[in-house]
Amino acid sequence: MRIAVPTNGKKGKDETVAEHFGKCETFTVFDEKGEFVEVIENTSEHMGGQGLPPELLKKNKIDVLVCQGLGPNAIQMCAGFGIQVYLAQAEKAQNMIKLWKEKRARKASMDDGCKDHQH
Repeated sequence: MRIAVPTNGKKGKDETVAEHFGKCETFTVFDEKGEFVEVIENTSEHMGGQGLPPELLKKNKIDVLVCQGLGPNAIQMCAGFGIQVYLAQAEKAQNMIKLWKEKRARKASMDDGCKDHQH
């Protein structure tokens, strides 16, 4: 299992969590035990590249996304790709994974989508 947290740079488990997953600089990836795996650069169209962030996650075989917020379209797209989305609030990537492992992250629903991120 691969779990991604949207982050602001390349410091791995110690990186700060990005406020909104689509415009994060990187995705920090962990395994189901909470061990750091890798950092993936956000090369989606939101960052001047191609494709949408959920497509990038799917391409990198992400199973779970743990983030602070995202739009309803992203929640729907992740669900369509089989990516489970959880919401939590923490400053560092490793703390987001800890909350997820402790079942203190909340599974996202369409009602959780940031209203200012609808298209």
